[in-house]
Amino acid sequence: MESKASARFVRVSPSKARLVADMIRGMKAGQAQGVLTHSPKNAAQHIEKLLRSALANLMNQEEASKIDINDAVIREIRVDEGPTLRRWRPRAMGRATRIRKRTSHIRLTVEA
Repeated sequence: MESKASARFVRVSPSKARLVADMIRGMKAGQAQGVLTHSPKNAAQHIEKLLRSALANLMNQEEASKIDINDAVIREIRVDEGPTLRRWRPRAMGRATRIRKRTSHIRLTVEA
């Protein structure tokens, strides 16, 4: 039995979010929550919230009475690139430089 959760347009660079996703891929849910709670990375907060959502989705299924959340395994976590916000910063001699504020789409699948 599995459940999914997704977060779209998260204001974290996909490359930075993938570093956190690689840390918890294949872990049990209880262990992954501990890792995410103590991780200093900003993306860890977003992924921890997504993991809690996926576990809540798992508990809302019909066969939820037989499930132990700590035994649930993160089967898949995928971080894709979302749209990039483009901003401009003034530079010397009347020029401007583009600033790219990247976003991510994160999908997480938990299996019990």
